[in-house]
Parts: sequence; C-alpha cells; structure tokens
Amino acid sequence: MNYLVLGGAGFIGSHVVDVLVAAGHRVRVFERPGCDLENLAGVLGKIELCYGDFSKTDELDEVFAKALEGIDLIIHLVSTVLPASSNIDPQYDIETNLKGTVCLLEQAVKMGVKKVVFASSGGTVYGPASVFPINEESSTEPLSSYGIIKLTSEKYLKLFHHLHGLDYTVLRIANPYGERQKISGAQGAVAVFLGRIKSGEVIEIWGDGKISRDYLYIVDLARAILLACENSSPVKLFNIGSGYPCSLNELITLLEEVSGCRVPVVYKESRACDSPVNYLDCRRARQVLGWRPQYTFREGLQRTWKWVAGA
Repeated sequence: MNYLVLGGAGFIGSHVVDVLVAAGHRVRVFERPGCDLENLAGVLGKIELCYGDFSKTDELDEVFAKALEGIDLIIHLVSTVLPASSNIDPQYDIETNLKGTVCLLEQAVKMGVKKVVFASSGGTVYGPASVFPINEESSTEPLSSYGIIKLTSEKYLKLFHHLHGLDYTVLRIANPYGERQKISGAQGAVAVFLGRIKSGEVIEIWGDGKISRDYLYIVDLARAILLACENSSPVKLFNIGSGYPCSLNELITLLEEVSGCRVPVVYKESRACDSPVNYLDCRRARQVLGWRPQYTFREGLQRTWKWVAGA
C-alpha cells in the first residue's frame, strides 16, 4: 500500500512510519518546511518526503494534489495547536486545523484515496464525564477548541464517507508517551516530568494533582494505528488507551520510582480546559481490531526513562 503520513516526523508520526516501513509499505511523509527530521533518521533512505504548511489553507489544494498522487491511504496526525492553548484563539484553530482537514478530504476524493485514518483525542472530545470508563457512545462536551475541532473533523470524515464513499477510521487516543516525545515541550506530562527529573528542576502541576488521565505507550499506539489502517469493518470509531486512570500525583510517584530520583513539586492554579478524570473503555478496539496494549504502564515508563536519561 502507498501511505501518506501527515506529521510523520513528529513524536507519534515517526513511530507510525517505523511500523509502516517494517510492514513493507511505501511511505510518503508530509511535514512543514524546515522541520527537524531527527525522529526519522533510521528510515530516511526508505521513505519519501514532501512539504507544506497545514496552516496556509490558500496553498493547500496544490500541495495536497501533489502529495496525494498515487496514495491509497492517509494517516492524519497533524494539529497546529495544543489543548491548553487552543482556547486563546479559536479562530486560529478553525483556520489552521479544520479548514486544512476539509481541504485534505476534498483532495483525497479527487485523487482517488481509499481511506483516511484520523487521530482524534480521547482526552478532550468527551469533556467532563459522569460514567467511567468512557466508551465511544458517551456524550461529547469538549472544554477546549482543540477538542471541538477534533470532534468536528470526525463529523466531516463521516460526511465525506456518506457523500463520496471515502472510507475512514477515527481513533480517539488517550495520552501517549514514550521515546521521542519532547521533554521540554508544553504537552505530555510523562516526558515533561521526566525531563524535569533528569535536570533536577521543579515539576509544576496545574491544580491539586488529583486530575487523572489514561496514559498509553507509543509503541502500543503505533500498532493500533496500523491495525486501524488494515481494518475493513463497518465500525469507524475506536477509543485507544490503557483503560486505566492515573492521577498526576500517582504519576510523579511512579516516575520517581522508575528514575530513582526525587524532585520538588509546585502546585499552580487549575485550568478551565482540564476535565477532572478521563480514562477510556477500549473493548471495541479489542473486539474489532484485535488490539490491546502489550506494555504495562511501568514497563513503558521504564523504557521512556531509559531514553530520556540517555538523551
């Protein structure tokens, strides 16, 4: 199969590219001009690269037409904003994410693409929940523009399937962590906290540390995406996570155990975009995709710490 991976040089995307190449597929990566290709160092001679700016919707028709030539399947992993910052400028989120996604779908139909696999957000599209674990039929009340755009993009995928027969799968992904995630970034508690532990810096937590999330090791996520690409069932929506909650306070304890280091923690004012608890019911993915996580949380953290410590 001929794959186009949008955001293929990123944390998630590079692991997905590795899996696709290992499976024998032909892979084209779409990235922004001048991006860092370090994550793709091991496969650069085996893939094709193309460049474009997802935020420049006036240029995307031509860029996507070239990128999609000969492509069978698209894996859409691009986002130009973070959940916490998306509420600052919702119009930017609409202009650079939603419009870009619709443009992509229009070109996919024109170019004869068979399927799109879309990375949605199990951590933001549901919003505050009252019943746990959260399944795919739970209500969706996102508290951030990021979650709203992800949810709207899902609806456009369904619309294009209805209107044009473009196949798709949506993965509502939990909080991924693992090797290659930025330890100095603004997203990804595991990587950021381990980076602080390595450097001996203070760990900052928004709220009282009781916020609980579902954490998923990147290798398990990449395998789930590959299985979603190969899935031909009429089921189009899947939660992908560990299925278990872990609070930020519990996470810090685990990270200190794994690293053998202790660091001070500072608690800051809570954020309006954060739901108190989020963890996913992933039984549908087990039943339809034949997927379940292969790594325990501790195993994933140990492997991530080994990478961070050696970085």
